[in-house]
Formats: sequence, C-alpha cells, structure tokens
Amino acid sequence: MEQKVVVAVTDAAVSRRVVDWAVDRAAERGDRLELISVVDGAVGVGEEDLVVDWAQEWTEDVLRNHAERVRARGVPVEVRLDRGRPVERLIAASEDASLLVIGSDYRGTESRPARGPHGMRIAAGAHCPVVVVPDLDLTGRSGVVVGVDGSEASESAIAFAAADADRSGEALTAVSTWSPIAIPLSVRSYPEGYLRNMQTLTEEALGISMAGISTRYPDVKVRRVVESSERPETVVNRLASGARLCVIGSHGRGRLARFLLGSTSQQVLLRLATATVVVR
Repeated sequence: MEQKVVVAVTDAAVSRRVVDWAVDRAAERGDRLELISVVDGAVGVGEEDLVVDWAQEWTEDVLRNHAERVRARGVPVEVRLDRGRPVERLIAASEDASLLVIGSDYRGTESRPARGPHGMRIAAGAHCPVVVVPDLDLTGRSGVVVGVDGSEASESAIAFAAADADRSGEALTAVSTWSPIAIPLSVRSYPEGYLRNMQTLTEEALGISMAGISTRYPDVKVRRVVESSERPETVVNRLASGARLCVIGSHGRGRLARFLLGSTSQQVLLRLATATVVVR
C-alpha cells in the first residue's frame, strides 16, 4: 500500500542527503514523497513583503530542483511551499504522513552538536515517526539498531525496527543499558553479586521486550546487547555507527509532554551516528 512520506527541505547542504535518503526508501517500498519547505511568516516590518517574496521565489527553485531529481528515480512526488512557523507547519504536515524526514547538519564526532531546539521539537511533537538524517555519508552501511528500555515508546520502536530489518533483509541489534545506584565516594566498590544481578535482570527484561520478534520475523537475525553505562546514548550511537538505521522511542506523553523528548533520545539526536528514527 502506497504511503506518503513528508520530507522537509531547506537550502542547507544536508537537504540533498535528506531527499536522497527518502527517495531510496520510497523506491524500495513504493511510497510517494511530499517535499515541503516553509517560509517564515511576516511580522509587519516595512518592505518586508519584498524579502518574503524573494525568499518564496528562492525556495520554489530549491523545491523544483529536488523534485526533478526525485522524478528521475521514478518516485511519485508533490511539492508544497508553506508559510508560517516552520516547527508548527512541519508538525501539522505530519498528521497525514507515515513518516517525516528532516535533516541535521551534524557531521560526526569532530562537529559540535548541531540538532538544535527546532529539530528536537519537531521530533517530539510530530504525529508520525520522524527520521533525522545527519550530514554524513552512510553509503555501504547495513543493519538496524534499536534502543530498548521496557517503556511503551520502546515497544513501538522495536516494532518499527524489526519490520524495517525484515523488509531490508538486515540484522537487528537490540540494546539495553543499566547503571548501578549512586553510592558515597567513601564506598570503593559494589558487591559483585549486585552488579551481576543488575546485568541478569536487564538481560531478562530485554528478552521479554523482544519476545515474539523471532516468530513474527523468522528471517531476521537478532543480536541482543546489554551493557552497564550511565550514558545510554553513547552505547546506542556506538553500536549505530556502522548501521544503516537507528530507532529510538520518544517518551512524551500527554498534551505538554508530546513536545518533549526523553533525555536519552535527545542526547542520541545531539550526536547522530546514522539516520535515526524517533518513534512514539
């Protein structure tokens, strides 16, 4: 069944990678694309209309050029030029989409964290899964990594990741982390039995979360990774550094929380290792 994938386009260099990523996925799955750009709304400054008109003409050219590349791949595409606040307009555009694809100008460990607050708000507030594509060459990568913490959001992430791995014929790596409770500095170490039990309990919880995947997707090779770490995002991104896709859950709940990401999800997006999907 054909689905609509909304792709946010700007004049930033990373937009070419964003569109290419979306085209590759749409070509494999028979989906159609909607390329959308948003020109910020006017605020009533003198001669502002001239600036807005120029921005609109420039943006129309950007959309047209990207659409021509998409059509050359045989993928159905529509373009939309919207006006208003970009975050709000992109969240609204996600209401009838199966996927929203946005870009990040993060370029690896030598780059500063570049996924700014607007991107975080879009990822947290969208009505569909959001893919954040970094400004990295992902050619030749394989495999899907999913972060698992036993929450409802991570269950949705597992379902998305397993279906994607099955469709692409790639391996699925499920990762969970744990950290011991904080102890006074005067206490030098933890009892070995305590650390062993934390590891075992987390392995068991991961097994429960992944139960049924092998039955539903018998051809998917699943690897389970459990590590002790106070920074789960570093483990997820390390494992995702050679993967084609990473999938994480958004823990937002309720009217206000829908516009917030969990701390781990936010940190993963700050230093992207690969194209990363945020699923609620």
